[in-house]
Amino acid sequence: MKVCHSPTPQGEKHTDKELTRQWNSIDWEKTEFIVNRLQTRIAKATHAGKWNLVKRLSYLLTHSFSAKLLAVRSVTQNKGKRTPGVDGVLWGTLALCIGQDASSPESHRPPVPRATTAPYLHPETGKNDEALYALALQPIAETTADARSFGFRLFRSAQDASEYAFTCLAKKTSAQWILEGDIRGCFDNIAHDWLREHIPMDRSVLAQFLKAGYIFEDRLFPTDRGTPQGGIISPLLANMTLDGIEELLAAKFPRMKVHFIRYADDFLVTAPTKEIAEEARDIIQEFLAERGLELSMEKTVITHIDEGFDFLGYNFRKYTGKLLIKPSRKSIETVTEKIGRTVKKAQAWTQDALIKALNPIIRGWTNYHRHNVAAETFRKLDEYIWTVTWRWGRRRHSDKGRRWIARRYWHPEGTRNWVFRTEENKLLKCSDTKIRRHSCPKLDANPYLDRKYFLERRDRMRQPTPRNETRTTFLTLPPLTG
Repeated sequence: MKVCHSPTPQGEKHTDKELTRQWNSIDWEKTEFIVNRLQTRIAKATHAGKWNLVKRLSYLLTHSFSAKLLAVRSVTQNKGKRTPGVDGVLWGTLALCIGQDASSPESHRPPVPRATTAPYLHPETGKNDEALYALALQPIAETTADARSFGFRLFRSAQDASEYAFTCLAKKTSAQWILEGDIRGCFDNIAHDWLREHIPMDRSVLAQFLKAGYIFEDRLFPTDRGTPQGGIISPLLANMTLDGIEELLAAKFPRMKVHFIRYADDFLVTAPTKEIAEEARDIIQEFLAERGLELSMEKTVITHIDEGFDFLGYNFRKYTGKLLIKPSRKSIETVTEKIGRTVKKAQAWTQDALIKALNPIIRGWTNYHRHNVAAETFRKLDEYIWTVTWRWGRRRHSDKGRRWIARRYWHPEGTRNWVFRTEENKLLKCSDTKIRRHSCPKLDANPYLDRKYFLERRDRMRQPTPRNETRTTFLTLPPLTG
């Protein structure tokens, strides 16, 4: 493994121990505070429309040593940190990265991951730079964002989008028609000219990001459209490209129950009539065309609420006038297939290993759907999990009887007789996840200007069910940079 060392001012190379000591001695709380303070100033300047000040503050942040440290940390702690690049160099530890000389051109060239398709980064740019410039761009994006945009946003989630859609559709007098929007290849087709003209960041740096291209079978393919494939900054660029639709529709259809809800490139428009939904579709199509994008007419459909529709893995439908949100059929099929594949692959695994593989799947899926009408679905999924784990036990011990297998893998616990567990671990039950109502955040709140509100809200959402309603006092506020 090659090591990315850089010379000291005396021409000597750092040792691994010295680099590790330097990295471990960093005061990350202070580093994050410095960056967050600059980000807050950028958000305030953006809110006030002082774009010259925004430009100066952004330059200050992207040339800040504290911001560079956080950028390196975010890049080297991702899942691809153990993959060598096209130069064969593996940045194995954070200590190796801090040893890189910031004044050297190579300091902006982290290795490209070797994959079937991976972004190519020019010597002048790199993943570090994307993370660095994202720190400056994010407070601008958050301040100028559509209020009802929930994807790739700080402290906002798919559950927030689902809850807001519920408030728009639940009443008897609510809009009855829904435009389900699908943008054709959003991330791959945004016009570079539009981005260079409208994204408030250094144009030469942005141009480097946009023309980075990708590598396929050791060949470089340049790009002339779209955001960097897999790029850290790509979600911010996509969000800023799509911001403005909400305001456009509000101006066109004032007081007409037309609501726009977006999560990344998936969106809904509620409308009182089918004709208004069609008009909204045409307005959005024109908006997208200016940015090099278009709607997929095959997947962009207009639906009545009584027929129901899927959005973000949820199914929305009114039953005799009552709106219910349930896990969508596709989401259920996806999780059952994943569980089935895991159990099938685990034929030679121990019971502990199987439990450890299944629990994150169960926990993640049930937590995602716990805010909706999902109790019956959880119960049916428990039945399915019991069936596949029973088959797993039968295949492992085809020469044993049912009672022997049951005693081997299932044990009583409390009022339950059939608990798939070992002495160290037990399999989660979907039905143990308590259903609880989700609350939508204040739509006009800004994570940089209303920081304490979002952190307190996050703390309340993380409390177990039943929630402890005691108000939490924060002595220190976690960073927004993570």
